[in-house]
Amino acid sequence: MSGPPARTEVSQHPQAAAAHQQRRRVEDKQMTHLAEAPWHKTACILCENNCGIQIQLDGRRFAKIRGDKQHVLTDGYTCNKALRLDHYQNGGTRLTTPLRREADGSFTPIDWDTAIAEIAARLKTVRDTHGGKSIFYYGGGGQGNHLGGSYSGALMRALGAGYRSNALAQEKTGEGWVDAHLTGGHTTGEFEHAEVALFIGKNPWQTHGVPRARTVLKEIAKDPARTMIVIDPVRTESADLADIHLQLRPGTDAWCLSAILGILVQEDLIDHAFLNTRTTQAPEVLPHLAAVDVARCAEVSGLDEDLLRTTARRIARASSLSTYEDLGVQQGPNSTLVSYLNKLIWLLTGNFAKPGAMQPHSWSAPLAQYSTRVRHTPVTGARMLGGLVPANVIAEEILTHHPDRFRAMVIESSNPAHSLADSATFRKALAALDLVVVIDIAHTETGRLADYVLPASSQFEKWEATFFNVEFPRNNFHLRAPLLDALPGTLPEPEIYARLIRELDLVPRTHLTVLRTAARLGRTPFKLAFAALAAVDKKVLGLAPHLLYETLGPTLPDGARSAAVLWGLAQRIGRAYPKAMRRAGHKTADALFDAMLAGRSGITFTEDEYEDAWRYVPHPGHRIPLPIPELLDLLDALDTTPSVHTTDEFPIVLAAGQRRAFTANTIFRDNTWRKRDPDGALRISPHDAQQFGLADGARAQITTRSGTAQATVEIDDRMQAGHAALPNGFGLDLPTEAGTTERTGVAVNTLTDLHWRDPIAGTPWHKHVPARIEPLPG
Repeated sequence: MSGPPARTEVSQHPQAAAAHQQRRRVEDKQMTHLAEAPWHKTACILCENNCGIQIQLDGRRFAKIRGDKQHVLTDGYTCNKALRLDHYQNGGTRLTTPLRREADGSFTPIDWDTAIAEIAARLKTVRDTHGGKSIFYYGGGGQGNHLGGSYSGALMRALGAGYRSNALAQEKTGEGWVDAHLTGGHTTGEFEHAEVALFIGKNPWQTHGVPRARTVLKEIAKDPARTMIVIDPVRTESADLADIHLQLRPGTDAWCLSAILGILVQEDLIDHAFLNTRTTQAPEVLPHLAAVDVARCAEVSGLDEDLLRTTARRIARASSLSTYEDLGVQQGPNSTLVSYLNKLIWLLTGNFAKPGAMQPHSWSAPLAQYSTRVRHTPVTGARMLGGLVPANVIAEEILTHHPDRFRAMVIESSNPAHSLADSATFRKALAALDLVVVIDIAHTETGRLADYVLPASSQFEKWEATFFNVEFPRNNFHLRAPLLDALPGTLPEPEIYARLIRELDLVPRTHLTVLRTAARLGRTPFKLAFAALAAVDKKVLGLAPHLLYETLGPTLPDGARSAAVLWGLAQRIGRAYPKAMRRAGHKTADALFDAMLAGRSGITFTEDEYEDAWRYVPHPGHRIPLPIPELLDLLDALDTTPSVHTTDEFPIVLAAGQRRAFTANTIFRDNTWRKRDPDGALRISPHDAQQFGLADGARAQITTRSGTAQATVEIDDRMQAGHAALPNGFGLDLPTEAGTTERTGVAVNTLTDLHWRDPIAGTPWHKHVPARIEPLPG
């Protein structure tokens, strides 16, 4: 007979009863304290949505976390990962003093003055000996730590450094280059209102990207008038909700999208009126699509031709279509071509600048350069799309005797020794540099290879913001106030860069004197003085973040000195989007800046109208030119392009870095945050498990051209035969109480390859690594 559990009788034991009552009093006191404690507004820092959250503190710990219902973008929505952010703030081991690496590889704690003086002297030596362009900057903030990156630009420009890179160069640069050719800038889907939502290599249930992703997905799935289409080799959680899941063979997305476009053109399902009035040169593109062999594309991608035709026809008859491509295709074969084909689908069907379709948008500050003009790297001549050095060529730009090779790196809030392809080769590249400076909150895998490591304040100990402002029609910005005092010994990145600039004496003191005097007189005199200086000294704009930090910054309330750079961005917004800024309720740029400083739940900084969106298109007549000849050549060559990259030696396609419910970026340097999948299992299909003799929970060895690793097997019928996946966020070397380090799970970039990369963007094939999987004995 079952029933409720028996109640513990503590009253029979006086000592136990007294102890129990004391514990209850302490717990009741703690609960009362928490009930009375204020809720502090901030944001999640784990993905590009940066959902608004509220945190209740217990000392320095995050006792409770919930969504912020007043947040301008996310309205109280958050996922399970945000609720674990105490493991970022208080998990793992923080750095609290600068470190200098000695000749024997050990690290010596040093004071800030010594660290700044020595680093400045060594940067000056590199600059004076090899030129400023030999100093390379990597990073700039991760998913929510962008203010430091804006201040780094002033230091790099003052040194004459001309090359930089960050995580975008591992994923988004090909798409950005295509955008530059077509609409002139980034576009975003209006999924809340789209009749058809198309996700390509994207699982928003786990990776988000769409604001309030799970809510929006469920709304689409429940509405019989709307359709969700997912293109993914894995039966993801998003695919479970989809009306159409095109579960193609890994790496064949270009053939799948070509088939859809071929059907649209061959069955005359395109929007001729839109093409005639809003685009140019469509006749140069349509014959390429009319020639697509749909049946062969279906065969190559492993899809039923009738299902592809059903998909294309559903897209064509929809009143609106929004699409989202992500790392599943952007880190795989033909990624830049896939971006072009994706955008042709919504352009040929007229799904731009109307409700529920694809939209251009304003920026507080563009994250990359959207330009068809492309610079090249100094050694390998690789294209720098978006102004960024492709991540997969960085090691090649260093490991050479070329006179123009990189000689020094400043690495901020990034961990490239862990996150870039073929980490073994990248570690050799770091060792070959004259100087490596790492700025981070923890002693990361990259930091252990640096000459100097500078401890930054955490994202909740300083004023901070993100420049992922990609919404339409209401675009939003969120400046986050610090929740905690900075941990003693740490500094915010803007102050670190300011100290280096001061030590290097890179800014004329007269400029600072003029601007400090003007700042004391008010915003209008300050604006006039800044404009006058910029008119007589062309270097002023490049130094603007530092000048603002040193002069306007000290006048800002509540110690918000790091937010000074936002004054410059507010002026830019006022010049670029004056009507949209006023629609959002800001009469002047200074009023916008004040709103940024005060808006604890974020603010709307521009509000656009659909017809006005066309002014974002920079081409003649605000019409979209459709041809990109280099990509049309790649489309034509698909008949002879290999669709299979596995071999007898490496017969499995490994997706290195799958997003799961308990994976996140590696700023979580604490494995205890995970409630499931604690070791980061290797997911394989039942077919492959049987073929390789692997059982659930068994240990397996993964081998690629670059390295080997071992993992625990999880048999998963969501995976198709020949396809396996390892999660992101694992393989960190975390300190133990014994003073050593311990690794949990696989560091996936021990397996990835520098040479598997897109021929145009140079982006890596992290999601398409030929591999071999074998059982381990025992």
